Amino acid sequence: MASKAVSDATGNPAGSDAGKYVTSSVAGAAKILVVGPLGVGKTTLIGTVSEIEPLSTEAMMTQAGARVDTGVDRSKTTTTVALDFGRITIDGELVLYLFGTPGQQRFLPAWRDLAKGALGALALVDTRDLTSSFDALGNLEDLGLPFAVAVNVFPGSPQHEEKELRAALDLLPDTPLVWCDARDVRSSVRALIALVSHLINAATESP
Repeated sequence: MASKAVSDATGNPAGSDAGKYVTSSVAGAAKILVVGPLGVGKTTLIGTVSEIEPLSTEAMMTQAGARVDTGVDRSKTTTTVALDFGRITIDGELVLYLFGTPGQQRFLPAWRDLAKGALGALALVDTRDLTSSFDALGNLEDLGLPFAVAVNVFPGSPQHEEKELRAALDLLPDTPLVWCDARDVRSSVRALIALVSHLINAATESP
């Protein structure tokens, strides 16, 4: 189960109550957004790492919605219509509350509401269609929200050098860029840790 795997990956002890309550060792908490275009793996990543039963608002696409929303994965039949929610404890001391946003730009009003109070965001991208990530990255920049970028590797994804990806996505030099598999708990946790480290470094360097 994902909760046990996350406990093992983060050092949070597994037990009969593991995944239900925040442990007494927790010293802080942060709200984190997980953003990206339709079908990039946001729901999968949150479900993979969450130590509680994740909340998902997946709904069947309508025929009208499918015509405008279907991205690279033409077989996708559902979409997040409100949010995904999960929780993960990092090293037994820091709780991350993960909020996954709808991928479509028409949900931007809800997307901006979810961003209130967030400390940062993990932006998932798909190298099969990098341009589909531009709206999400632009929204983060407009909000002034610090973020890290995680390339979710799909079967058959084109391979690019980091320098090429940074140029294509117009990333600042200090923006973390990592690779992950949203289905794999350790890989996904590493992506979240890269974001947390970036947020800590940014806070430390601020005057």
